[in-house]
Amino acid sequence: MLQYRYDTQLLIEGNGLDEDAINDYFVQNLPGDCLLAVGDEDLIKIHFHTNEPWKVLEYCASLGEIHDIVVEDMDRQARGLRG
Repeated sequence: MLQYRYDTQLLIEGNGLDEDAINDYFVQNLPGDCLLAVGDEDLIKIHFHTNEPWKVLEYCASLGEIHDIVVEDMDRQARGLRG
């Protein structure tokens, strides 16, 4: 059984993005692990394991335009299921 079920990945496109501030927000406010928040002030790549991917999407959408969104159910993958 996985502690955090959903592998959530996306890109944030905006102006003045701060990867350190984004990383800090995730650590302080969103339960999960395997955080990757890298990029520059115009584009940030997010990778995060969580049980509440909608909160990740909501926060990231508040920072800029989000796209290339992927949310995968790692529990289903571990059981050999698709979708």
